[in-house]
Amino acid sequence: MRPFILHNPVKLRFGRGELNHLGEEIPEGARVLLVYGGGSVKCTGTLDRVHEQLKGKAAHVVEFGGVQANPEYAQLMPALPIIEAEKLDFILAVGGGSVVDGAKFIAAATAWDGDPWEFVQTRQVHTGAMPLGAVMTLPATGSEMNGVSVISRSDLGQKLSFFSPYCYPVFSIVDPQLTETLPPRQIANGVVDAFVHVLEQYVVMEQHAPLQARFSEGVLLTLLDYGERTYRDVSDHEARDAFCYAATMALNGLIGVGVTQDWSTHNIGHELTARYGIDHARSLATVMFDNFELRWSMKQPRLTQLGRRVFGLAGSDDDRVAREALAAVRRFFEALDVPTSLGAYPNVEADADEHIVKALEAHGTWPMGEKRSVDIELVSEMIRRSVARVPA
Repeated sequence: MRPFILHNPVKLRFGRGELNHLGEEIPEGARVLLVYGGGSVKCTGTLDRVHEQLKGKAAHVVEFGGVQANPEYAQLMPALPIIEAEKLDFILAVGGGSVVDGAKFIAAATAWDGDPWEFVQTRQVHTGAMPLGAVMTLPATGSEMNGVSVISRSDLGQKLSFFSPYCYPVFSIVDPQLTETLPPRQIANGVVDAFVHVLEQYVVMEQHAPLQARFSEGVLLTLLDYGERTYRDVSDHEARDAFCYAATMALNGLIGVGVTQDWSTHNIGHELTARYGIDHARSLATVMFDNFELRWSMKQPRLTQLGRRVFGLAGSDDDRVAREALAAVRRFFEALDVPTSLGAYPNVEADADEHIVKALEAHGTWPMGEKRSVDIELVSEMIRRSVARVPA
C-alpha cells in the first residue's frame, strides 16, 4: 500500500427530505450565485424549494442557469463578470454532476489570474476558489464529494478534467427524492458511471490494500443489487436510496487511497464524448471491456477476485473466473440498456481510432494506466475492436 493522505472536507447531508435543511448550511448574509442546468429543476419545483430555503439567510441571490451536460467553457465564462458586478461570494450548484463541475470551474476561475482554460489544461489549481455548496439531483459522478471537475471546450474539440483541493464543496445535499423525476436513461448512466469509477480504482495491478478492496467490493455489490431495481421502478425508494449513496462513495476518495489507479478508460471516454456526443457513462461502457482484455495479464488477478467476491463465481481456474466476471459486468450494463460497443453508434467513423489517438496525443495524456502501459497502439486496438462489434 502506498503512503497517502485522506482528507475530505465535504459535509454530506444525505437522505429524504434533507433539502429542507439547505438553509442551515448557507453562510449568513451570503451573496449567492445559484447555478443550475436546464428547465427540469424548475418543472419539478426543486428551484422554488431552494429559493425558499435561501430566504432570510442569503442577502442576495443571482441565478445562472442553462449549464449543459458536459459543461462548456464558453457557456460558463459569462458567470465571472456577474460575480464581480454583483459582488457575490458563494456558489450554490443545483443539479447533476455536470452542474457541480461547472460550478467548480467558475469557483476556481474567480481566483485565477489569466485565462481559466490554462488551469484546465494543466489539470491542477493551487490558487484558491470561491466557496461552493451542492444540491444533487442526479447521482452518478461523485462530484458532490470530491475536488474534480470535467469541462468541455467544443471550439477546440476538448474535454478535460482538473483537480483542486479548493474545489471540494463546503457541503453537499444528496436527497434521493430529488432524483425521482429523472428519465430511466439518466439513471442507467448513473449506475454505469459509478460502477466504472470503482473499477478504475479496483481492477488494477496487485497491491496490498485489503480494506480499500473490501470497500470497493461493497460499493459494487450495492450497485449490482440496487442499480437495476432503481432503473426499473421509480417507486422503489429502498433501491434508490442505496444507489444514490453508492454513487457518492464510488468517487469521494475513500476507496482509492494508497492504490495506484488506472483511469485510462475515462481518458479515452472523454475523447469519445467530445467527438461523437456519446453520453459519458456510455462512452466508458464501449471501451472498458476491450481495455481490460488487451491488458489481460495485469487485469486478470483482480478480475478473478471480482468474480469470486462480488459475483460469487466458483472454480479453481482463475482465468475462467476472470472472464466470466467480465462477461457478468457486460450483461449488467446491457440489462440497463447501455451498449457495450462503439459499433452501436452509427455516427462513429470506421477510422475512429485515428481521431481518438490524435486527440489524446494533443492533450499530452500518454502514457496512461496504472503502469503507464496504455500507449497509442493499445488505444488504437481498443477502439478498432469496439467499432467492429456491431450489435445484432
